[in-house]
Amino acid sequence: MEQMKSQEWKAVIRKVPDFPKPGILYFDITSIFLKPDVYKEMLDAFCEKAKVYRPDFIASVEARGFLFGAPLALMLGIPFIPIRKKNKLPGKVREKSFSLEYGKDIVAIHEEDVPHGGRCLLVDDLAATGGTLNACCEMIEECGAEIAAVGCVIGLPFLSFREVLKRYPVFTLVDFQSENREEL
Repeated sequence: MEQMKSQEWKAVIRKVPDFPKPGILYFDITSIFLKPDVYKEMLDAFCEKAKVYRPDFIASVEARGFLFGAPLALMLGIPFIPIRKKNKLPGKVREKSFSLEYGKDIVAIHEEDVPHGGRCLLVDDLAATGGTLNACCEMIEECGAEIAAVGCVIGLPFLSFREVLKRYPVFTLVDFQSENREEL
């Protein structure tokens, strides 16, 4: 059943060639929100997968990750903690620098919001190389919490995110095995 749904969900996800630069195929989740029934199905499936890991809170990566992380936290009845880019959160924050394909970036979290010893489900829209997610996991651990699992709407296993995140349980709702447009 889930395999059949996964195929249906794949069809709803918009694929944008040559974005953000030539040669890249961008998997755009915003098309999911045009179909509320699909969005609800995906949130329900995400919720069922999340329950297995018994998270105490959800942290989610800006901005597309918020679109799944916040409603999922509500469904599970647990706190939601946003992870943002540098200089987007007021007050005292913990930051983590990491390398990207195109350079460096910095993510930040309100350290005081992270429950010491708590179990975190880290949520994002897409797992590609795993660099951003790994930096977020490390930052959450530095704040004294444990990563229960990492959950993403889309996985691109051909970009090796599982190898980078091998210390953590990882689940996705939909996997694309390549950027080959004929296979999509």
